[in-house]
Amino acid sequence: MRFDFSPEDEAFRLEVRSFFQEHLPRDMARRFHVGAHPPARADIRAFQAMLHARGWGAPHWPVAWGGTDWSPLRKHIFMEELYEADGLDYSWQGLHMVAPVLIAFGSEAHKRRFLPPMIRGDEFWAQGFSEPGAGSDLASLRTRAELVGDEWVVNGQKIWTSDARMSEWGFFLVRTDAGVKPQRGISFLLIPMDTPGITIRPITSIEGGTGLNEVFLENVRVPRGNLVGEAGMGWTYAKYLLEKERTASAFLYFNKRELEKARVIAAGVRVGAGRLIDRPEFSGRLARVEVDVQALEYSVLRVLSQETSHRNLDAVVSALKLRGSMLQQRVTDLQVDAMGLHALRFWEHGEGEVIAPEQAATWPESVPGRTAGALIARASTIYGGSQEIQKNIIAKLAFGL
Repeated sequence: MRFDFSPEDEAFRLEVRSFFQEHLPRDMARRFHVGAHPPARADIRAFQAMLHARGWGAPHWPVAWGGTDWSPLRKHIFMEELYEADGLDYSWQGLHMVAPVLIAFGSEAHKRRFLPPMIRGDEFWAQGFSEPGAGSDLASLRTRAELVGDEWVVNGQKIWTSDARMSEWGFFLVRTDAGVKPQRGISFLLIPMDTPGITIRPITSIEGGTGLNEVFLENVRVPRGNLVGEAGMGWTYAKYLLEKERTASAFLYFNKRELEKARVIAAGVRVGAGRLIDRPEFSGRLARVEVDVQALEYSVLRVLSQETSHRNLDAVVSALKLRGSMLQQRVTDLQVDAMGLHALRFWEHGEGEVIAPEQAATWPESVPGRTAGALIARASTIYGGSQEIQKNIIAKLAFGL
């Protein structure tokens, strides 16, 4: 593989970088830098509208629906620059998850109704997959939907539903046929989050954020036309959804950005007459993490360049998820260890911001939000398929075990 970018790709990088420098408000970037979860709705809408106006609202969508014709490498460059600018990589449930399913399997009415407001940032989406006892094992989900006349009547419970309270719509996996193989009895249903019978209960996560929720559905009535594709094909659509962004689960751009923050923090911390970053024990640890992040990056680039055997691509994706999630924890732990006593201060969450204690006025700018990031990173080896699940996939697909 080539180890450099073409002059044309470098020119594209400068174009993207200049756009963020000129159009991303500094106060908004600062709020994104701190990492409040969830961000303020106004910030999400404004940022998405800014990208959409430039034609970059959903680079991975087909051009006919507002996407771009960028190569995988240019999408990679765009994401690098977005993270470097402290832009917002958000609205995943809508733009990256349900949208590809609607484009591939939805009706024309679905596409016309849902894609335009999604790419403009006018409507947010929540993902209703996981349930108590049915996290990584979605085939055992129990939420059921019964067709009564022209309506689906839905009963059940979902959990860990990100952004349920701030979303207008949710896409739910529901069981519509209990008499067939578990995977064959699941359907993909679109439900307005303000439908009578839906109760949303926030879950305060370890870092103080309230983006996660429980969702209870009691006799929720949904129009028959809100079913995506065919009944009983929800498992297939869910797999398609999870396969569309093969390299996203590596969290490469997050790891690269947060590693640089760790470097900045350590360079500003004094230890005796020198800097923490110059002490061999810390610089050695930093170097080891940096090497692993670089290895992750080249692994992602190999997938984007289609140099990896397609036969084992699913195993490769699991390996990227496994390494990327573990690196999230190592990188954010570096930040916290470099911060020392500053890491012990609790930063309360407000609407789209992290509220600093009074003492923080004299602290380095790089400190806010870092402890919260390290805490929530403990979940990175669980969500999206736990590391145990990923190891089983690798063992089966790559080694035939």
